[in-house]
Amino acid sequence: MQYRNNKKSQPISILGYGCMRFSKKGNSIDIDKAEAEIMAAINQGVNYLDTAYIYPGSEAAVGEILKRNHCRDKVAIATKLPQYLIKSKAALDKYFKEQLVRLKTDYIDYYLMHMLTDIAAWEKLKKLGIVEWIQQKKKEGKIKNLGFSYHGNTEMFLEILEDYDWDFCQIQYNYMDEHSQAGRKGLEAAVKKGIPVIVMEPLRGGKLVDLLPEKAKKIIAENKRGWSSAEWAFRWLMSQPEVTCVLSGMNSLEMVKENVRIASEVQAHEFTPEDFQIIEQIKAEINRNTKVNCTACAYCMPCPKGIDIPTAFRCYNQMYTENKSSGRFEYMQIVALQKEMSDISKCVECGKCEMHCPQHIDIRKKLKEAQRELQPFYYRAAIKMVRLFKFW
Repeated sequence: MQYRNNKKSQPISILGYGCMRFSKKGNSIDIDKAEAEIMAAINQGVNYLDTAYIYPGSEAAVGEILKRNHCRDKVAIATKLPQYLIKSKAALDKYFKEQLVRLKTDYIDYYLMHMLTDIAAWEKLKKLGIVEWIQQKKKEGKIKNLGFSYHGNTEMFLEILEDYDWDFCQIQYNYMDEHSQAGRKGLEAAVKKGIPVIVMEPLRGGKLVDLLPEKAKKIIAENKRGWSSAEWAFRWLMSQPEVTCVLSGMNSLEMVKENVRIASEVQAHEFTPEDFQIIEQIKAEINRNTKVNCTACAYCMPCPKGIDIPTAFRCYNQMYTENKSSGRFEYMQIVALQKEMSDISKCVECGKCEMHCPQHIDIRKKLKEAQRELQPFYYRAAIKMVRLFKFW
């Protein structure tokens, strides 16, 4: 196993264990199977376990497995405050104490504000006194490192990054999301500040393996490297020295063994120009069914009405490069969870965006198409419910 340096804490294995998708036995986690897999990973050098309050049964399973094997001191536990549930300062202690009990520990190595999507969510927490709360927990040794996990656009990520002295951050990043969400720009900004970056969704929930077009699969199969589709995705990430750790939701011993092998072999900057060309060919096949030829350059921004045009087009395209529910869910997640909605319905067809688009996209027409596809009536209803719950 290889490790990336974290100046503020111990080195982190470049392969981390994502604990969201443990195998089930009936309606519960198969604790014995999860134990075998986690311990196989730990015994081969994985030292970063990622869980969260809202992952059903995950924190309790991690705590039990570490207790059974007397190895709490061998790993760093990362878990997340459900900031979207916090309504008072008292709630901070309530959830944190519950997490310590579940995890059978008296401290958390890496504590994240879960799923920040805009600066408003962080500002709400600050008003409730979270900065002082964090300082106290750090002073007591109960939180070692403080960070946040992020889903949103690049600009908002940069705002959050600059607003606090974070110890680390976690972003969705893979070869299809290189220029979306926090993206490469966000990655490089974090590294410039000396902040370790943990990567989630390296395979986009398995889509860069299970849902690859047949031509993309053929390109991979015929390449002399002999790498699997998953290995291409992992090596693309791990060969970037800016990436500290790549999370993988491993749920088989075979998967653990294979991912550990990759993490042990990969070298920084190992990709050749030919390798990058293969990635571009794979992306081209994935994008062959795209509806809008948007490169996310953001020259169309800012929209006078606050519409996040590149994100709308990315999610619209995702409906056809992956599946409809995937694109719709991503769009709902980003739009519904931002205090200032960037909803397509706000478009007044002023045309300002089209004046600056280097791809000469008929943006107003395409936004109407995207709205029809991304927001069927039941998604609009769901967005209203989410916003009522979050911002009441």
